[in-house]
Amino acid sequence: MRKSLKMSAGAAGLAIGLAAGLVGGLVGGSAPAAAQEVTLRLHQFLPLRSTIPAEAITPWIEAVEADSGGRIEIEHYPSMQLGGAPPSLYDQARDGVVDIVWTLLGYTPGRFQKLEAFELPFMVSTAEATSKAFHEFVQKNGLDELSDVHPLVVHTHGPGLLHVRGEGVRSLDDMAGLTLRGPTRVITKMLDDMGASAVGMPVPAVPEALSKGVIDGAVVPWEVTVPLKIAELVDSHTGFEGDRGLYTATFALVMNKDSYAALPDDLKKVIDAHSGIETAALFGAAMDEGDKAGLGIARSSGNDIRMLDPGPWKQAAQATIDDWIAEMDAQGHDGAALVEEARALIEKYSAE
Repeated sequence: MRKSLKMSAGAAGLAIGLAAGLVGGLVGGSAPAAAQEVTLRLHQFLPLRSTIPAEAITPWIEAVEADSGGRIEIEHYPSMQLGGAPPSLYDQARDGVVDIVWTLLGYTPGRFQKLEAFELPFMVSTAEATSKAFHEFVQKNGLDELSDVHPLVVHTHGPGLLHVRGEGVRSLDDMAGLTLRGPTRVITKMLDDMGASAVGMPVPAVPEALSKGVIDGAVVPWEVTVPLKIAELVDSHTGFEGDRGLYTATFALVMNKDSYAALPDDLKKVIDAHSGIETAALFGAAMDEGDKAGLGIARSSGNDIRMLDPGPWKQAAQATIDDWIAEMDAQGHDGAALVEEARALIEKYSAE
């Protein structure tokens, strides 16, 4: 009889055959007839056809199920089908409402303070490299902020851009008077510092807000523009020259601690084999591929695509960085050291 374990929500992944040989040796072959079987519920906020659910979470689920010899079954509930709003996902995992969640960490402002270093302006390179950097950063600096869940995968998306209706953004001066959606408190602060009026908003709400004129535009990476049909709702897309994008957001696939602890040791090893830095890289790689698709759709739509000199923007964004460092210092953290470590790790993995 299959035993249902109640677990919490977290972030989704693309563990395609990760460590299949190792795990196959651990749990493959003929499992004892009495071997424990478990059903886990995974909850997240995007539609199934979005990049991460389709190209990361679903393959991750399939790999875990296969490498468990069918003893783990993961039920995938997209688009908040089990109730609540996206900012509630982390607590659903913590409290055991569900077993696993994939969520955007910045949906709970100020909760993951040190991890916000990766959201600061002009840090991100590719999603794959930045996700590997973020994994190492979390291991060194952020496990205390995730201590009430069992982390599986942490990652980022690729460079975020400005997607705006009407004339759009050709220079920093064009930010004045625009109402723009931002995903997190750090990024909305950045938009304000650049002259816009920022509105915090989970990404599923963006299409309606754009179509009703509640906002003039939004910052999202290219890959998110595909499921949200952003190219049909705006007229221009503004990014930046060079090897660092405007911003990124951070994500986590996390599991309820009791649900993980209740697994037999061999099934823990299956979950462990599909966690960590290589899985973070696979999630990031899925984001990078999604960015290519989103850019292609924007080009075919005939929208203006602009790549600007980041110089004036970096100057405007410095206030965001300085204020964040001061805030971290006030909380007892070395803000400048966190920023420098984040930059060094991104540089390390980008060079690879």
